[in-house]
Amino acid sequence: MTGSYTALRAQLDTLTTEAFRPELAEIDRQSTLDIARTMNAEDATVPAAVAAQLPRIAAAIDAIAPRMARGGRLVYAGAGTAGRMGVLDASECPPTFNTDPAQVVGLIAGGPGAVVRSVEGAEDSKELAAEDLTALGIGPQDTVVGVSASGRTPYAIGAVEYARTRGALTVGLSCNAGSALAAAAEHGIEVVTGPELLTGSTRLKAGTAQKLVLNLISTITMIRLGKTYGNLMVDLRASNEKLRARSRRIVALATGAPDEEIEAALDAAGGEVKQAVLVLLGGVDGSAAAELLTAAHGHLREALAMTPAPAPAPASNRTP
Repeated sequence: MTGSYTALRAQLDTLTTEAFRPELAEIDRQSTLDIARTMNAEDATVPAAVAAQLPRIAAAIDAIAPRMARGGRLVYAGAGTAGRMGVLDASECPPTFNTDPAQVVGLIAGGPGAVVRSVEGAEDSKELAAEDLTALGIGPQDTVVGVSASGRTPYAIGAVEYARTRGALTVGLSCNAGSALAAAAEHGIEVVTGPELLTGSTRLKAGTAQKLVLNLISTITMIRLGKTYGNLMVDLRASNEKLRARSRRIVALATGAPDEEIEAALDAAGGEVKQAVLVLLGGVDGSAAAELLTAAHGHLREALAMTPAPAPAPASNRTP
């Protein structure tokens, strides 16, 4: 047994995410329904753990949004499940919020292939994280979120440490208290989910917590950037028939206009939902709507305030 292995084992023994639960030692002898009930009860504890960190999450978002408004990027960096959660969240931003694929980026230790197949040893390299961020040209307007259930993964810590040397904002998301990752970042978020149903399997509660937190970060940041109008995804990218139908429904919910007017507005706006809503609610043509949205930095409410039309009624008072 090498010294490094002994040290790592001792470190893992201190992590709540790695703790052994003797009361579950015979779970494999339970009925399928009982196991499912136990697992479901475990999952139900995750939102409360996230809730305890909401002030820290909000503070991080309030620091991220202005940087992104100035052209900065949001970069997630992690290994294994943590890295996959970052890749997933980043990949869903373009179709949901019409962001450039380079605006929200998910880095996983070992590269894109590690999303579907484990790349052994990649998570142990701080240098690899620095190389990946160097390739992106990380700078002061960017934000790097290191994600690691244990809070000790060298790749995630290395990403945060390198990002700080480049002047980027840093966030450390872990599922253990007193983590090295949170300590390395300007904004430390520690969602303590406790021991897993299967000892050390952090794809379970810890992975769920990471998904919830990344959802919060990206969604609220996009709200702050004007990517929504109320709770409507007005920056939706209609890339298939389902999304094109959803685009029309969003315009209907936002304006209460009849179908023929919605079609005409979308045509005038080149299919852009936010622009079509402004055409209908602001009483302007497509080109004027585009100019107003540019002047309002993409914020529909601000653009509407610049139009001569009367203020629209709240969406809840209109019938789509």
